[in-house]
Amino acid sequence: MGKRLSTIATRTGDDGTTGLGDGSRTRKDDPRVAAMGDVDELNSVIGLLLCQALPDALRRDLVEIQHDLFDLGGELSIPGFENLPDTALARLDALLEHYNADLPRLAEFILPGGSPAAAHAHLARTVCRRAERSVVTLAAAQPVRPTCRRYLNRLSDLMFVLARVLNRSDGGTDVLWNRQRADDPPDDHDAGKG
Repeated sequence: MGKRLSTIATRTGDDGTTGLGDGSRTRKDDPRVAAMGDVDELNSVIGLLLCQALPDALRRDLVEIQHDLFDLGGELSIPGFENLPDTALARLDALLEHYNADLPRLAEFILPGGSPAAAHAHLARTVCRRAERSVVTLAAAQPVRPTCRRYLNRLSDLMFVLARVLNRSDGGTDVLWNRQRADDPPDDHDAGKG
């Protein structure tokens, strides 16, 4: 894979291009660069989530996901390169099953929010969906392994489930969408508690 950087400010991108992992250069608005950037942003948002108080097992799972996302970004940075193992997708499926097992069935849409950790998980979910769309756009023009797209699709589902888990671990519940709400919002800013 590409070289390790010893100098961060190389000035080589001043012309609107960036280097890929194979040493080639492309425009910064190339769909490949957009997909790489969205995956990098997703990894950063998960890093922000990791700054919250989390159950130890969930923290370990998120750190492993960060490594997977780094692998995925590496794969996207080198056309034709395979870096994200298929076992990563199977691991996400197992995590989805594990974390969803004890959650009550949803009867209504939920709003992003509740505890700070759950809100960060929802943010990660939405950034993950954008990363997935970017990979789909890239795959329409250039070869991309389906594993990359599938991983992001599964991960966004997992982040939704984890938001629900985190609200419960903080003593709250899902923040339900209220289709019958009054014109004036409630004064209670702690929706989702109780």
